Amino acid sequence: MAHCRTAFLPGDPARTGSVAFWRPDGETPPVTASASVSALTVVVPGVDGVEPQSVPAVLVPVRAALPVLVRARTGAQGHRSTVFWGAAATHALHLVARGLLLPGLSPGDHDAWRTGPLRAQDVEAVRRLAAAMPPEAHAVPLADAGSLRLPDPEQLLRAFLDAVADTLPRSPAAPLVTGGPAYASPEPVRLPEQRAWAADVAAGHDAGVRLSLRIEADGLTDTPDGLTDAAADDAGVTFRAVLQVHSVSDPALVADASDVWAGAEGEAFGPRARMDALLALRRAARAWAPLTPLLSATVPDAVELADEEVTELLGAGAGALAAAGVDVHWPKGLTRELTTRAVVGPSDDEPESGTAFADMPSFLSADALLAFDWSFALGDRRLSREELDRLAEAKRPVVRLRDQWVLIDPQEVRLARSRQDHKVTPVDALGAALTGWAEVDGRRVEVRSTGWLAALRERLADPESQQPVEQPAALAATLRDYQRRGLNWLAGMTSLGLGCCLADDMGLGKTITLIALHLHRQTDARSAGPTLVVCPTSLMGNWQREIERFAPGTPVRRFHGARRSLDGLADGEFVLTTYGTMRLDAPRLAGVPWGMLVADEAQHVKNPHSSTARELRSIGARARVALTGTPVENNLSELWAILDWTTPGLLGRLGTFRRRYAEAVEGGQDPGAADRLARLVRPFLLRRRKSDPGIAPELPPKTETDHAVSLTQEQAGLYEAVVREALAEISGAGSMARRGLIVKLLTGLKQVCNHPAQYLKEERPVIAGRSGKLELLDELLDTILAEEAGVLVFTQYVQMARLLERHLAARGTPSQFLHGGTPVAEREAMVRRFQDGEVPVFLLSLKAAGTGLNLTRAEHVVHYDRWWNPAVEAQATDRAYRIGQTRPVQVHRIIAEGTIEDRIAELLARKRELADAVLGSGEAALTELTDAELADLVELRGGLR
Repeated sequence: MAHCRTAFLPGDPARTGSVAFWRPDGETPPVTASASVSALTVVVPGVDGVEPQSVPAVLVPVRAALPVLVRARTGAQGHRSTVFWGAAATHALHLVARGLLLPGLSPGDHDAWRTGPLRAQDVEAVRRLAAAMPPEAHAVPLADAGSLRLPDPEQLLRAFLDAVADTLPRSPAAPLVTGGPAYASPEPVRLPEQRAWAADVAAGHDAGVRLSLRIEADGLTDTPDGLTDAAADDAGVTFRAVLQVHSVSDPALVADASDVWAGAEGEAFGPRARMDALLALRRAARAWAPLTPLLSATVPDAVELADEEVTELLGAGAGALAAAGVDVHWPKGLTRELTTRAVVGPSDDEPESGTAFADMPSFLSADALLAFDWSFALGDRRLSREELDRLAEAKRPVVRLRDQWVLIDPQEVRLARSRQDHKVTPVDALGAALTGWAEVDGRRVEVRSTGWLAALRERLADPESQQPVEQPAALAATLRDYQRRGLNWLAGMTSLGLGCCLADDMGLGKTITLIALHLHRQTDARSAGPTLVVCPTSLMGNWQREIERFAPGTPVRRFHGARRSLDGLADGEFVLTTYGTMRLDAPRLAGVPWGMLVADEAQHVKNPHSSTARELRSIGARARVALTGTPVENNLSELWAILDWTTPGLLGRLGTFRRRYAEAVEGGQDPGAADRLARLVRPFLLRRRKSDPGIAPELPPKTETDHAVSLTQEQAGLYEAVVREALAEISGAGSMARRGLIVKLLTGLKQVCNHPAQYLKEERPVIAGRSGKLELLDELLDTILAEEAGVLVFTQYVQMARLLERHLAARGTPSQFLHGGTPVAEREAMVRRFQDGEVPVFLLSLKAAGTGLNLTRAEHVVHYDRWWNPAVEAQATDRAYRIGQTRPVQVHRIIAEGTIEDRIAELLARKRELADAVLGSGEAALTELTDAELADLVELRGGLR
C-alpha cells in the first residue's frame, strides 16, 4: 500500500464504512483477505482543473484497516493521504482509549457508538487535523451530489472517528456486557423506538454550545495574617454557581446563560443555542444534582451552593461534571492546590557513618515497614503540622491561611493528615527512591530519599564500588574472574536483603557461583542459614554432585519422594527439591527460616499466575536468587515474573509494567523504552554471554559436565526386574555363558536407563514422560536453542536415536540422524546442512559418527548414554572440538543416577586401578567380576523419584 492514495468512505451505521486504497495509474492495489475490489470514482487533476476518473480500488473494513493505517503513519514511503489517515487512526484510538464513547442511533436508526463528548481542546485538535487533510484524502465525490462536490474535511474526519468508535467496542465478549446484540454485535441492529433517548444522549455531542460553571464567592475580606477561626472569619462567605454558555464553533465566544436568554448575546450563538443549552443542562443535572433547579427556572442563571455542595464540587462533583462536558472555574483569588511530597529514609541529620547497610531491614520481610516523612504545601508555601491539623479541623471549605483565603476539600486535608502515619515496605521505599515517586492511595506523590536509602540508591547505580568478596575458603575450586565478579555481585545484593537474577549463559558456572555464595553467607551470622534450591527433577542429581564436589562437608539432602523430611535441618545445609514437590509441600517448606531460596531454571515461574509461581512466592527467605540462562524466552512479561519473585513489588504491577515497558519495547513504538527498562532492571539482573568481552577468554577450550538424572517409576521397576532375573540366571551359568549373560545384563540396563520403550522394543511407543534422561535433554535443548547454538547428540543405539528423532519432531524441533547406514553423499549433505545452521540438532550414532566428521558449528555435545571406553566418547566430542572451532565447546554427559552408569562413572573418576582396566578393555573387565561384585555394581541405589 506504500504508493496508494487513501480515502475514507462513510457508511450507515458508521462501522460499515471502509477505507479505500487506489492508484491514479489504474493499477489494482494488493488485495488482502478481508478486502474487496470495486470501481471507485475519484477526482484527479485534469487538463482543465480537475476531472472524475474511475479506478479499481481495494475497500478494506475499518477494523482491518486500522493496523495498516497506524503503521503507515510512521512510514517514510507512504503517500501523504495514507499518512494523514494513519494520523487520524492514531488520534481515533487515543480518543477511544480515553473512554470518549457515546451510544446513539445512526441516521438509519441503527445502533451506533460515536466519539464524544469532546471538550473544547478536543474539538480544536480535530479541526487542526482536518485542516491538514491533503486533497487526495477526500477525493471521492459525495454520492448524493450532482456535481463534483467533495466531502468537507472536518465532517469526513468526524465520520471516520465515529467509525472507529463504533468498531472497537464490538468484541466477542461485548454481548456479555450489553446483554444482547445492540451496541455489541458488528451486525446492524435497528432501534427506531430509541430515537428520543438517542437525541438526549447526543445533545452534548452534536450541540453547537457547551456549558461551564463559574464559581463566585461573596464575603471574602482581608484579615490579619494567620489561620483564623472558621466561625469568626469565614462565616459570611457564600458561593454560587453561574451557568456559562460556550460556542463550539468559536471557542472564544462565551457568555452567561442569562445574557444568552436575554437575546442580545444569544444571537451570536445561533437560533438553537437555548435548546442545545437546555439539553446539555439536563445531562449536567443528571451528573450533579444541585443544578436541577435550573431546569425549571425561567432563565437558568445561577444556583446558591451550600457548604457541603461546595465540598462535593471540589471532589467527585467536578469529576462527574467533567464527564458530562462541563468545566468548573473557581475564583482566581482562592488557593486550592495542596501539594504533597514525601521524604523516605532516616533523617538527614543522621550521620553517614550511622547509616550502615547492616542496620537496614530486609527488603523481603513483610513485617519491616518504613515511615514516610510528609511535606505539605499550599502553592509554594510549606505548611507546618499545626497548620495542617487546623485545616483538617475546619468545618467549611473556605478558611483563612496566613494572608490569603484557601478553598480546599476538608476530606482532602484529612486524607493528607492521615498520610503522616503512612508506612511502606522497604521494597516499596526502594522503588520510590529509584524512580523518584510513589503511589499512595491511588495518587502519585514525589519522593526524596535520605540516609541509608539514598546511599543504597547510589550503591546500586555503581556496584563496582563495593569491597570485593574473597573466595570462600571452604570452596574446593578456583573461581574464574567472571565467576568471582558474579559472586561479588550476588553477595552484595543478598547482603542488602535484595533478590536478584543471575542470567549467565549455559556453561558459565552458575551452579558453582551459587555454591560459593552459600558458603560465603555462612561466614556471617546475619545471613547464615539453610539454602533451599528448587530445580527441575532432571537437575537435582547434578546439584547434589556439584555441592559434594565443590563444598565437601556441606550437608545436602533431597526433599523429594515419599519419605522426604526436613527433620534435623542443619543451619548451613543445602536442601534440594523439585518444582513439583515444592508445589505440593509449600506450607511445610514455608515453615523453615531459610537463609536463601534459589530458583534454578527460573523460567519455570515465568507465568506469575501459575500454581508453581504462586506457591514459590509463599516461601519466605532472607534472600532470593533466580538462576536462568534465558530470562526472556517469549516476551518481557516473563522478565517481570522472575524479578517480581526475587524482589516482590519492585517493578510494580504487571499491567503497569506491560503498558510502560513491554508494549513499547516489543511493539517498537518507543525506541527509548528499551534503554529505560535496561536502566531499571540492571541493578537486579546480571546477564553475561559467552561472547561478551572478558568472558570467552576466561573459558577453557572445553567444559565437561556430568548431569545426573533420576529414573522414573517405570524405569526403576524395569531396572530391578532385569537385575533380579539376570542375576538368578548368571549364578547358575558356566563361564562362557556367564560372560554373555553379563554383557546382556549390562546392555539391558543401559537401555532401561535410556528409555523403557528402547528396552521393550515398542513399535508405536509413547515417548514423553517416561525417561529422566529425555526430560533433561529437553531442558538442555530449550536453553541451547534459545541461544541459537548447534548441538550434537550422540547415542550408541540406533533405536534410541530413532525415538529421539520422533520425539523432537513432535516438539517441532528440526533434527537429522546420521547412522551407519547413511550413504556417503547424504552424510556429506547432512554435515553441510548442520554447518550452515539449517538444522540445529544433529543426532549421531556413536560408532558411525565417532570419527571423520568436522562439525565445528556445534557449541554443545550431548552424550545421551555412556560408552564404556571414555576414549570413544572423546573421539566423538572431537567432532566439534577440533581445529577450526572458534567457540568454547560444552560437553554434557547424562548419567542415570544410582544405576550401573552411575557406578561406572565413579569407577572412572575415583578408582584408577579399575579405571585403567575399563579404559583398556571396556565391558570385558566387568565380565570377570564375582557374583557379589556384579550384584553390588548393578544394584539400584536411590535415583528414583
